[in-house]
Amino acid sequence: MLTFFSGFSLGLSLILAIGSQNAFVLKQGIKNHYLFFVCLICSISDAILIALGVTGFGVIVKEIPSIEIIARYGGASFLFIYSLISFKSALSENHYLKPEGSSNKSLSKTVIICLAFTWLNPHVYLDTVILLGSISSQYQPYEFVFGLGAITASFIFFFILGYGAKVLAPIFSNPFAWKILEFIIGIVMLSIAILLIRGVQST
Repeated sequence: MLTFFSGFSLGLSLILAIGSQNAFVLKQGIKNHYLFFVCLICSISDAILIALGVTGFGVIVKEIPSIEIIARYGGASFLFIYSLISFKSALSENHYLKPEGSSNKSLSKTVIICLAFTWLNPHVYLDTVILLGSISSQYQPYEFVFGLGAITASFIFFFILGYGAKVLAPIFSNPFAWKILEFIIGIVMLSIAILLIRGVQST
């Protein structure tokens, strides 16, 4: 049990920071837009990456640095474009929280965007595949129990974040509040994109 909770606590600490993926889940939670699928995709994606790290894929990533560089540039490009969309929405559109279930994005588009936020984010690979993967080796022969703890933390966190955000829904019936949210999300995405590019240049 100690090994499980070690994985749980470390996994939880790595995903608590407000990043691009968490900001997207928060926004979907406020809108209550395909929320279950968004939380499930993020959780399952984390589970796959953690499993890869525990089974030794992190060693391959360390041996081939170009994988990280490609991921950084791809992730930065996606986040930069998404930040521009958020800024444009904040400055030129008057959104407000619509009745449950209404949205201009289909399920397929939402899934694609959610997958992009997860799999084009190099920080996810660094945290799950490399960091958790390397630390799990210290718990042999119970590294899979350690990984299971980290996976459990991901499922609990994303569903609490998404469904907990629904309590903020009444605030975002005001178009001005939605503008502020879009602007903040734009800043988060742009900041992370800049940090990713700087990370490439410093390597």
